[in-house]
Amino acid sequence: MAAVAEKARFYLEQAVPQLREFEAKGIFSPDEIRSLVRKRTDHEHIVLSPGNKAQDWLNYVAWERSLEALRAKRCRRLEVRASSKHVGEGRVFGILERSVNRHPGSLELWKEYLSYASKMRATKRYRKVMTRAIRMHPAKPELWVLAGQRSARHGDMHAARGFFMRGSRFCTRDPTVWLAYAECEMEWLEKMEARKGKKGGADKAIQEQAEHDDDEIQFGFDDSDDEADENGRLVIPNPDNGAPKKVFDDETKSKLKNNPALDGAIPIAIFDIAQKQAFLNAAVAEQFFDVFAAFTRISIQARIIQHVIDSMSDRYPEDASTAYCYIRQPLIGIEASSPSYPKALRETLSRIKSSLANTTNTAVLSKKLDSWLNTLLSSKELDSGLRTVLEHTIRTLPPSQKPIQAP
Repeated sequence: MAAVAEKARFYLEQAVPQLREFEAKGIFSPDEIRSLVRKRTDHEHIVLSPGNKAQDWLNYVAWERSLEALRAKRCRRLEVRASSKHVGEGRVFGILERSVNRHPGSLELWKEYLSYASKMRATKRYRKVMTRAIRMHPAKPELWVLAGQRSARHGDMHAARGFFMRGSRFCTRDPTVWLAYAECEMEWLEKMEARKGKKGGADKAIQEQAEHDDDEIQFGFDDSDDEADENGRLVIPNPDNGAPKKVFDDETKSKLKNNPALDGAIPIAIFDIAQKQAFLNAAVAEQFFDVFAAFTRISIQARIIQHVIDSMSDRYPEDASTAYCYIRQPLIGIEASSPSYPKALRETLSRIKSSLANTTNTAVLSKKLDSWLNTLLSSKELDSGLRTVLEHTIRTLPPSQKPIQAP
């Protein structure tokens, strides 16, 4: 325990200048400072003890973050402008760094580290931490999804696709990366669709995407350490870095305009390759259907959804998930107030009748339909006559499960 006390004293002494500032500027009273020191001492002894757990570090980080939030709030109230904000943030970063070094196998600690770095907009640190986390946990889909989605949010689809494709090669037992990749591509198609009516249109957006040639993970050949960590190793690229603009001739612009990515080729390819994976079954295929069905503003959505339904019909023709997707198809993207809604609903009701007669698990399909039809009934724009039809359809559904018999 003597070693633990010495280490705790070492880290506690680093916070002394900040505590003196708290007292000198009246941010905290002397009694409050003594209470802070006692609480921080307790946390240091806990995390430095031989039997410490990852949750102990998370509790310590949460306490330090609450202290920093309280300091910022009091500084605003007391109008204290010159306050050591960076000291508090640096202390939290230091604790997080110590935590992942002590428990490198804890995914929760890595995610907390990444979350705080993202909130503090510490871009370079985020990239280094993400690279270390992925190297430590290459088979964890959450990390690949975080890296890919962050690149996509910064408009770097080239790097995002690289993360998702590498993650899909590591995570072959779980559909998380594949579903996130499909969703990311649908979001990109939705953005391209929205830019069709603006200046430059989708062609300009595709041109901008094609200009990103230096946003993938690769070994650097220059003297800059912006893409390497302190040991000279590879790190995640910074999406904020701009790329030099290139000049596109007419032939190149024509190729970009006819890009098959705008026709939904990438989401379809993701689903087709996922069908060859061990994790794919009717339920996972239904999750792909749900992802594609959520993007109703894409003009090629119907073709993508039809491709999924055709594949499900070939592989799982009598499964409840296939029937459920087939039933929902006519109403996708149609509002309850639309003139075409009654016709689509009539087609849906016809499919309900035929699917209930052909599916192998009527109880599961009935349960899915009951939840979905009640969601349709919740629409305030639904016509009274259509509402009556839906209520009658719900009442006539087969029981979702067999009644439990008393012993």
